[in-house]
Amino acid sequence: MNNSTMPPAAATWALRPALPGDLETIAELRAVVLRPDLERLGRYDEHRVRQRLRDTFVPEHTSVIEVDGAFAGSVTLRPAERGRLLENFYLAPEAQGRGVGTAVLRTLLTRADEAGAEVRLIVVQGSSARPLYERHGFMEESQDPIDVYMVRRPVRNASAAVTD
Repeated sequence: MNNSTMPPAAATWALRPALPGDLETIAELRAVVLRPDLERLGRYDEHRVRQRLRDTFVPEHTSVIEVDGAFAGSVTLRPAERGRLLENFYLAPEAQGRGVGTAVLRTLLTRADEAGAEVRLIVVQGSSARPLYERHGFMEESQDPIDVYMVRRPVRNASAAVTD
């Protein structure tokens, strides 16, 4: 079998607490990851895509995703009025398709389930990430022309909540 038909190798990943110095690296990744969807929707703005992260970055609730010891993404799970808000979940293109996003999401949802907390998120219309969220129990609450608002209720038996 040649390399072009081999499945991607499983990645070794870890979460570490974000530091204030991670802000610009995460903002840059956000611009890369969101660009295709925002351009498709006619909403890409080179400055705004980065500034929105700068305006809302909270290192205390953010984790950096490392794959094989190197920066590969970020995720924020912060307290919200009714549970937790999952945001800034970005994975570098070269780390996608290796099971990292699924593993990170499972870890965060297990923590939320243990706390009995529902989790909300916003995903851009037409995003390829939406099926991942749906596989993990998120359901659409509402939508507008740009975003889809989703919620996942806590699961008592966390292993029953996820299907591959």
